Amino acid sequence: MNQFYNQSQTGYTKEISREFFRDVYSYMFGALAISGLLASYFGTETFFNTYFKTASGGMSPLLWIVILAPLALGLIIGNAYNRLSYIVLLSLFILYSALMGIGLSVLFLNYDLSTLSSTFFITSGAFAAMAILGYTTKTDLSSMGSLLYMALSGMIIAIVVNLFMHSEMLDYLVSIIGVFVFTGLTAYHMQNLKHISTDTNIDSSTRQKIALVGGFTLYLLFINLFMTLLRLIGNRD
Repeated sequence: MNQFYNQSQTGYTKEISREFFRDVYSYMFGALAISGLLASYFGTETFFNTYFKTASGGMSPLLWIVILAPLALGLIIGNAYNRLSYIVLLSLFILYSALMGIGLSVLFLNYDLSTLSSTFFITSGAFAAMAILGYTTKTDLSSMGSLLYMALSGMIIAIVVNLFMHSEMLDYLVSIIGVFVFTGLTAYHMQNLKHISTDTNIDSSTRQKIALVGGFTLYLLFINLFMTLLRLIGNRD
């Protein structure tokens, strides 16, 4: 009887884990599709000059919204998901991915399509490899995750400093470090999501929201890895 119960419990755990990751990847790929479609649709000089520039050549209000709004939305999604309904969270995620897509449209003005495509496939391969590693490894990646977030904080400071220095060497070094940081964080978060997916004490409503936040996290890591690799290997038009 105990053996039958254990087998049933194991089967149930595997099933909810599969459903959890199916939801996580659905959110992630859905957001990437929204961002990609909007980026390609709005990636024209006409759109950029009309909506992202003022008559004097400065940054338009829309560009400021596209730059700053995702920062606020990301903080809300990541930190307030327990207090928000699933519908609100999903709406914020869709809005975030749409704004990101509009912002990323400038890439089509600076890089040719073959460069963007090849970088996307390289990013996909690296991301998939680290996601599989994070899911399958028996090594606890908690300490590595803490170090990677410290490195990420240093990267952000360096990027802000380089806005004034305009150093190509510093930008190159930050991009190299970024590749290791974002691939490492992919493995780290995949391991965390694996642990969460097998926790049968989480109710279905909370699990659905955690899956959305997990998809949002992986989406961000993919976008950041793509942008980092693009700065390293991309050839500008």
